[in-house]
Amino acid sequence: MTSPRPRASAEKTRPSAFWPLAAIVVPLMGLIFKVEIEGGEKLPRTGAYVLAPNHLSEIDPLVVALAVWRLGRAPRFMAKESLFRVPVLGWALRATGMVPVARATSAAAAKATLQASQTLARDGRGVIVYPEGSLTREPDLWPMRGKTGAVRLALAGGIPIIPMAQWGSQQVLPRYGKLKLWPLRRRVRVLVGDPVDLSAYEGRASSQTALVQATDKVMAEIAGLLSQLRGEPAPAERWNPADHGQKETGRLES
Repeated sequence: MTSPRPRASAEKTRPSAFWPLAAIVVPLMGLIFKVEIEGGEKLPRTGAYVLAPNHLSEIDPLVVALAVWRLGRAPRFMAKESLFRVPVLGWALRATGMVPVARATSAAAAKATLQASQTLARDGRGVIVYPEGSLTREPDLWPMRGKTGAVRLALAGGIPIIPMAQWGSQQVLPRYGKLKLWPLRRRVRVLVGDPVDLSAYEGRASSQTALVQATDKVMAEIAGLLSQLRGEPAPAERWNPADHGQKETGRLES
């Protein structure tokens, strides 16, 4: 069942660079996808949040962005810091409030994460972070082992982390496959979960053990949501690419 469409938030109604983009992208996506959202009321209407979706197709960001926009929030993603230095693109990323992520030393990354978290909390903005870091390597498209970035960001600023699962985008663009636009308006279901209780890890954002444990908890919640959408049980353990001789980033070679 699709959640009632909420009233637009101040974040969405105030003028921003999102509006001209949405005027183009939203109608186009409406032709390609029939996005059905469940649990949409669980996405905070105001204030900061970290949204953690599963990742099974290169087209997922468009699906998630459309869902978040329809729920009244501006869809902002984490983006590589280097992209902010690219002419025009960097301006667009800054204008839409995307959040830079550092891929340098652990100390630099930790500092950047803290700064990003403080900015989100101060401005009351949400950010979308794929905790898997790349498309899942799991053969049946279940969520694989997560990286700690999303949890680190949430814990650093006391920001709620919201799990999300979506299923159907792989019918439009299979993982590392070719785009399939016909038939139009393929059904994509999106399920938003309750905030993950990370209270046991508060004040432990610098502990790698705590971050891994908290991330495992988030991934279990995402897998549980996907299980509901697929109507079948998720694997008891998350897929670990290293155990199967796979790289965790880059294109998955068959």
